[in-house]
Amino acid sequence: MAKRRTYGTSAVVTGAGSGIGRAFAVELAARGGRVVCSDISLARAEETASHIRASGGSALALICDVSQLEEVISLALAAEDWFGTPADLVVNNAGVASGGSVIGETPIEDWRWTVGTNLWGVVHGCHVFVPRFRAAGRGGVINVASAAAFAAAPQMGAYNVTKAGVLAVSETLAGELWRTGIGVTVACPTFVATKIAADGRLTVSGREMTNQLMARGKVSAEGVARLTLDGHERGRLYVLPQADAKVLWRVKRHFPGLYARAVGAGGRMAGRRMGKAAAPDSPV
Repeated sequence: MAKRRTYGTSAVVTGAGSGIGRAFAVELAARGGRVVCSDISLARAEETASHIRASGGSALALICDVSQLEEVISLALAAEDWFGTPADLVVNNAGVASGGSVIGETPIEDWRWTVGTNLWGVVHGCHVFVPRFRAAGRGGVINVASAAAFAAAPQMGAYNVTKAGVLAVSETLAGELWRTGIGVTVACPTFVATKIAADGRLTVSGREMTNQLMARGKVSAEGVARLTLDGHERGRLYVLPQADAKVLWRVKRHFPGLYARAVGAGGRMAGRRMGKAAAPDSPV
């Protein structure tokens, strides 16, 4: 089993400016690690880093658009310069929200934007950091996917595809890194109360539904980060931090046909309900 450490690590967290990414950064610092907090917004990254430093931890804020390979390379080099050694752990967390319209009506620009951050961001993180881990003979990768990777809810096509891709990348990587000393974990949470919808590309109905579902979340961003890091320590590939994610995972695999019919029916009902408040393709 690969050796996995989340205590006293030199860690890089993408999308660390808020939500689950910030929770990962803060928790890693609380575990005695040094953390590079990267985000597409330097101001948000600095908020997280300042919070960590005010609590007695060690953190550096860096700007990074993970959809751009060159920026991820620069992130890795800047982190190494600050750590004085290659990172021990990368948390590929940066993500964006999109949804509210069906495939065929979702703008191609929204597809490209979603894929650029959610999928290419993870691919870039693995492409840049894993060779460094191989050379060192140690390290860990945590990729933040979503239960959307297997739930495949209607009107979330672009988001579902990217998160399914993150799951596949993680599973492939775990096989490739078997017995190398490098651990891989993929987190698949359901809805968590974060600000991801605020910056997302969602229709009026999609934004309303997303906010309602996030408000019902039973596990906080801090809980997701803590459970994922604990799972990584224990050598787990999959971490499903909420009970509903585990139920979806099992039902989808044991009863795929029934699950598909149920999701389709549920999607039609939800679409009709939300359509009363706003047209499904009304942009925000």
